[in-house]
Amino acid sequence: MKITKLRHPTRRGFLAGTAAAVAAPAIISGTRAYAQNKTLKVGFVSPKTGPLAGFAEADDYVLEGIRKTFSGGLENNGSSWNVEIITRDSQSNPNRAAEVAADLILGDEVDIMLAAATPDTTNPVADQCEINEVPCITTDAPWQPYFFGRGGNPAEGFQSTYHFFWGLEDVIGVFLDMWGQSGVAKNVGGLFPNDADGNAWGDPKLGLPPALAGAGYNLVDPGRYQPLSDDFSNQIAAFRDAGCEIVTGVMIPPDFGTFWSQAAQQGFAPKVVTVGKALLFPTVIDSYGDRADGLTSEVWWSPHHPFASSLDGTTAKDLAGGYTTATGRPWTQPIGFKHALFEVAADVIKRAEDLEDYEAITAAIAATKLDTIVGTVDWSNGPVKNVSKTPLVGGQWQKEGDTFDLKIVANSAHTDIPLTGELKLI
Repeated sequence: MKITKLRHPTRRGFLAGTAAAVAAPAIISGTRAYAQNKTLKVGFVSPKTGPLAGFAEADDYVLEGIRKTFSGGLENNGSSWNVEIITRDSQSNPNRAAEVAADLILGDEVDIMLAAATPDTTNPVADQCEINEVPCITTDAPWQPYFFGRGGNPAEGFQSTYHFFWGLEDVIGVFLDMWGQSGVAKNVGGLFPNDADGNAWGDPKLGLPPALAGAGYNLVDPGRYQPLSDDFSNQIAAFRDAGCEIVTGVMIPPDFGTFWSQAAQQGFAPKVVTVGKALLFPTVIDSYGDRADGLTSEVWWSPHHPFASSLDGTTAKDLAGGYTTATGRPWTQPIGFKHALFEVAADVIKRAEDLEDYEAITAAIAATKLDTIVGTVDWSNGPVKNVSKTPLVGGQWQKEGDTFDLKIVANSAHTDIPLTGELKLI
């Protein structure tokens, strides 16, 4: 879905800079009088419902805290600006994400757009913002599916859209770190869906295949499956026939649940299962029962990460604990990144030379160098323009009594993030 929005660079209305503008009233239809209102609108898109809803489980808690922090306004060039946060649910659907982003841009006329949770959300939202030159910051998606999935050219980059998260090279390094500890055979079964994540992770040039081959692993890839598939028999048979003791991939929780259940039914019992995305959330892990014990995944953020909020000094441990105290639910990894998203937005709002100018806001985003609760966000040293990388470690769900705890078991690339357990075989 493509839309076009006419805009004067200073965003003071279509009559700005003309003789007609002098005689115009203070408020014109479709134009806001910033000098009177001093309100900045921030749009935020995430999947509150649908199969990706786990990524947005903590949104309400994070937003409640952010709105309290912003309640007194944010200072910019000696003036205080109210910040209005307008949220929309992508419903875990890329088309819906594009629609609500368009509505926020054209209907609500947001000044900055934020979005999070897999390329199914970040990419369509960022595309709408790029088309309309709206400053946009996204997170919670590996940078390759975000950048190349949108047709990004490393020589040029994007003009209005910026992203911070880790990349496939980081998750590959973490997975190899864990597998190297396991001592199992180097035959790996790959599960890659036909979506932005799956196509990037399974890419024969940029994804897992060349990296695993270079490390001496044999990847068995039966091909792309359709998301929400109800039958993984072909994949299971291929893995079993090849003697795969490791299974990897990137899956949504319902798909992994189907695969893992059918693997048990068909007698396939790998010793290491390391799957991105599906194994991030405690509620999902609980739903698998005892068979979740030993499952491994990437860890973007945890209470053990040695970082603190740039807004109020809240530590990772305090933010995670506060969520559990307030909701009675275990912490989830996206909590830190949602908080950091608004940390970056607040920093940009404070530094922008002119909050009535999209280009000035975008320039402030590009110049960001901020220590956040998920690590440093700095777009001056990313792998490509518009991308800043954050640290990644490896974790394993281990059962302790009646509950599961996510232990950090691999940290070779980021030893400042402490280990909290040792890898065990399933």
